[in-house]
Amino acid sequence: LSQGVRQGMIEAVAARGRDDAVAAAVVACRGDTFIAGGDIAEFDRPAQPPHLPEVIACLAVCDKPLTAAIHGNALGGGLEVALACHYRVALSDARVGFPEVKLGLIPGAGGTQRLPRMAGLRSALELITSGRRISASEAQAMGIVDRLYEGDVLEHANAYARALIEQGSGPCRTPEPPLGETPEAEALLEDYRRRLARRARGQIAPQAAIDAIALALRLPLTEGMKKERAIFLECRESEQSRAMRHAFLAERAASRLPDGESRAIRAAAVIGAGTMGTGIAMCLANADIPVTLMETGEKNLQRGLAVIRERYEGMAQKGRLSEEDCRRRIGLVRGSLDEGAPKEADLAIEAVFEDMALKKEIFGWLDRACPPGAILATNTSSLDIDEIAASVSRPRDVLGMHFFSPAHVMRLLEIVRGAHTAPEVLLTAMKLARRIGKVGVVAGVCDGFIGNRMLHQYVYEANRLLLEGATPDRIDGAMRDFGFAMGPFQVGDLAGLDVGYGIRKERRRRGVRIDPAACLVPDRLVEMGRLGQKTGGGYYRYAPGDRSPHPAPETETLIAQVAGGLGVRRREIDVGEIVRRCIYMLVNEGARIVQEGIARNGGDIDVVWLHGYGFPAWRGGPMYYADRIGLSRVLEEMHELEARHGDRWRPTSLLEERARRGEALSE
Repeated sequence: LSQGVRQGMIEAVAARGRDDAVAAAVVACRGDTFIAGGDIAEFDRPAQPPHLPEVIACLAVCDKPLTAAIHGNALGGGLEVALACHYRVALSDARVGFPEVKLGLIPGAGGTQRLPRMAGLRSALELITSGRRISASEAQAMGIVDRLYEGDVLEHANAYARALIEQGSGPCRTPEPPLGETPEAEALLEDYRRRLARRARGQIAPQAAIDAIALALRLPLTEGMKKERAIFLECRESEQSRAMRHAFLAERAASRLPDGESRAIRAAAVIGAGTMGTGIAMCLANADIPVTLMETGEKNLQRGLAVIRERYEGMAQKGRLSEEDCRRRIGLVRGSLDEGAPKEADLAIEAVFEDMALKKEIFGWLDRACPPGAILATNTSSLDIDEIAASVSRPRDVLGMHFFSPAHVMRLLEIVRGAHTAPEVLLTAMKLARRIGKVGVVAGVCDGFIGNRMLHQYVYEANRLLLEGATPDRIDGAMRDFGFAMGPFQVGDLAGLDVGYGIRKERRRRGVRIDPAACLVPDRLVEMGRLGQKTGGGYYRYAPGDRSPHPAPETETLIAQVAGGLGVRRREIDVGEIVRRCIYMLVNEGARIVQEGIARNGGDIDVVWLHGYGFPAWRGGPMYYADRIGLSRVLEEMHELEARHGDRWRPTSLLEERARRGEALSE
């Protein structure tokens, strides 16, 4: 919906309105899609008329029936254009929605006023506050699409418009009067407010969307649209929307494909039928790629296949998947114990546990079993890709594809390029990420790549704060208030403290430097048998059948003992210091990763932390957050921390350089 499109639409509608030979018109788009939203880049520039509300008004008042012909996506302002038309037809595979809340916005050209009048209050609340896309059939059931078709949407829309002329049907306009305030409507609004206060904690836009939708209950359409526009403009200027727009553009930049040839992925093999392997197999099957799931034993293989079948059947039972799609996807995954099974795979993904010797053994076998040109990928979360590649005769075909658990749900995919990874192999992996619905971010080889390397420093700093006097629940509470769904110690207890223990053990074996003081408490908890939720106790205590964390006296005693043994003088630590130290540690390590060339830029780091680690989207990511605070201030506070706590707080040269030049860290 750039300026040229808006201007062209007004001129086109006006011309049809003046032409006596025209009795009806169709609003359609060339290319792959209907209007898929506004031009986000315009939001930070002076607005150029005509503005979208003017376009909407032009469409709505046209005295000849207008039919919107929807194919591809009709999103945000695109859906507002379609709703302003008098009739709507769509291809059956089209999708519609109002994703504005994901950018810290609300619909600003009548969406919050027309949708409740056309589809009802509940449907409007669900669609607008969730930001989700719905199918054309759902839209028809909702009452906002009149007919569904297959084939050429313009041909069908023209025929539909001609039928309107023959029937003498004029414009079918959105009802003008307010819906009316009733106790039932007020109760529904309040219910959504409560739910969103939990689900979208800290976010402004979802609650603002409810405020705007509520206007439809008491105000005429035109008046409601004026007030809606004011709420939209207020949201657009908010810090939250700026952060979420940065996140959107950073994700788009991270996924941008370079020029070049890629390889075809027609069939794949996944090695390992555990939690990661089954999730990865589902990702591939979801994209209609046949998958051979491989294991060394029949029991583990059948267990993995059963997990996949149960997940798909559960999705079908919840209406998230048709029965036909369910059967097809299950059928795309076959199990095998045969070492020769990968002989037809264009891609083999190893997904066994983090043991370098085992991975090298598997890659030696894949080197022999897979056909020439097949890509050999490892799902390792931290091990050296180049060492793995050295174990095969074709290191150009090797790279990392680090999925995040649960792999069939989490959107992030770290694509790790090795020293010898061929450009077409990297490009193929990037295209595959898009094909399977992942956000692919390219990383270089180092311990932990981008995300886990930063996570280690974040968790270590949280453990240092424990020793200095903060409690687990105070630290977790501070990070939840910042916007994370869970704090670092809740996450540790959920994942199992033995997982981190094993990672630290492996990192020490590889000679990675780890501050021993930062690991004493979690290591001793594991040695005490306190592994987290699965043993009823870790950092916290858990009652049988209850996952709620409760303070654990044993943990508090252990922390005090460890701190005393290290000579740490404990004190009261305020929430502000907790947040600064945890987040600034992320920022400094992220800057170091960019400085070393492991990440292409700070925006990629923000994408990793937003999609892989739950960093609050409305803060834009750790690097953007630092930019908004001001790098000079961040630098000053880090120098103070360096003076108190030593070299680990020394700012990276990139951070100092960007601060001195007044440049952003998130670009």
